[in-house]
Amino acid sequence: MPSLDWLPRTILDSAKSRDLVASEVLFRQGDAVSAIYRVEEGRIRMVRHTVDDHVAVLHTVGNGEMFAEAALFSNTYHCDAVASVPTRIRAYPKREMLKAILGDAKLATGFMSSLAHQVQELRTRLEQRNIRSARERVTQFLRISADTRGCVQVQGTLKDLAGEMGLSHEALYRTLSALEREHTIARTKDRIVLLRAKTV
Repeated sequence: MPSLDWLPRTILDSAKSRDLVASEVLFRQGDAVSAIYRVEEGRIRMVRHTVDDHVAVLHTVGNGEMFAEAALFSNTYHCDAVASVPTRIRAYPKREMLKAILGDAKLATGFMSSLAHQVQELRTRLEQRNIRSARERVTQFLRISADTRGCVQVQGTLKDLAGEMGLSHEALYRTLSALEREHTIARTKDRIVLLRAKTV
């Protein structure tokens, strides 16, 4: 798990841990912002509900990752945070974080860098969601997400993954099954391996 030693001692000392059961809501869209968070163990889904009550997964947060950082500059959270599995989070109070950022240029620069990377990732996800074909959207996601060995680690369930891609889980299952039959990919419980990079 990445170190947070760069954070001021006052913030580290004031942070508190909380355990969530699967499907428990940490905060809801519109709730007053009290803190930003880090996943110590487990997974958090950042979701919004559409007008027809469809759940859109904005991002899935895993071990060691911070989330809700942008809420430091807002009065309310802009989405729901829901535990996908039993999860432990650590909360860093908004007031102390803002005070530290405003008083430390190096800390502020690191924080801005983190937000910039999030914006880049969001743009990539938006580009993927604009691809109409489920097959093309899935293969593009796999190509971008694969490591140097062509492996994609699946964090959470395939239903979670489908939500991140903006697909129904049925469409994702069908697409992965087709790619597997064609020997384009191989799958295990927590990994998808690209077998023929030229097809993706």
